[in-house]
Amino acid sequence: MLNWGILSTAKIGRDRLIPAIAESLNGSLVAIASRDGERAFEIAATYGIRQAFGSYEALLASPDVEAVYIPLPTAQHAEWTLKAIAAGKHVLCEKPMGMNAAEIAEIAAAAEAAGIVVAEAFMITYHPQWLTVRDLVASGAIGRLRHVESTFSYHNVDPANMRNRPELGGGALRDIGVYPLVAARFATGLEPRRVRANVVIDPAFGTDSFVTGTADFGDFGLSLTLGTGMAHRQTMVFHGEDGVIEVAAPFNAGLYDGDSVTLHDRQHRRAEIFRFPGVNQYRLQVEAFAEKARGRDVALFPLESSRRNQAAIDALFEAGRTGDWVDVAG
Repeated sequence: MLNWGILSTAKIGRDRLIPAIAESLNGSLVAIASRDGERAFEIAATYGIRQAFGSYEALLASPDVEAVYIPLPTAQHAEWTLKAIAAGKHVLCEKPMGMNAAEIAEIAAAAEAAGIVVAEAFMITYHPQWLTVRDLVASGAIGRLRHVESTFSYHNVDPANMRNRPELGGGALRDIGVYPLVAARFATGLEPRRVRANVVIDPAFGTDSFVTGTADFGDFGLSLTLGTGMAHRQTMVFHGEDGVIEVAAPFNAGLYDGDSVTLHDRQHRRAEIFRFPGVNQYRLQVEAFAEKARGRDVALFPLESSRRNQAAIDALFEAGRTGDWVDVAG
């Protein structure tokens, strides 16, 4: 069993990672920390966690904790990931791991030097529906891939929420724009060469609240629409010359819709549906991470892929400023 600690009492940790670790076959949640000590003790009592700390430093100093999950605001991810590495803890950090690609490169160098397992929490890459999409694309099930379209939007207009606070790394591109890029890259094994974007800044919050963009992968294009103050919507569709692949719940599987992938033929006369009931992608993620931390040969979402994904986000920000195509740094 890998002994986990969680830095902060954030909602995603409470709702997704605490249950995932509890359900896992190789993990145990032994500690939680908050800058509000009373809150940490409250959450520990609610979920039966043995230790509660009133500071993140105290949790990192605990000899009982082997790995930490970091669901802090985006602007604090790199800082605390580096501190956890320095404390000798393996790290699973929420996306995006850094505010820019340079921060993730620094993390990767520190992790390699320390011999520590560090990964960005792109849980979708552990879900069998995305392994299925990858296999279908690679097998030529839809022929030559020409275009991928994606939408990810939700409605959050709370001024106190970190997603609406630029100083905490809020905004659509960092919060949800990372997902279509990861999904397209994971499913095809290709990288975006250049991007362009229209980035709308919310006058009330100062965050990018609405984004439309295009990523040129050479062989195909990815179009994306993102919104933080819109109706809830998630789509991911792969258009080929011989067929179409649709993912029903591409990002919040099991929460937004049923976990399924539909393969259509060219005329939309025949469809093959792949269903994945009862899959907890967060559990699969923490189990894979624990195996890797124990030295086993398990594939995690690699830090170099994290850096490349953030480089594309950096380029989208720049394209929004310039209104022109921007090359993605290699």
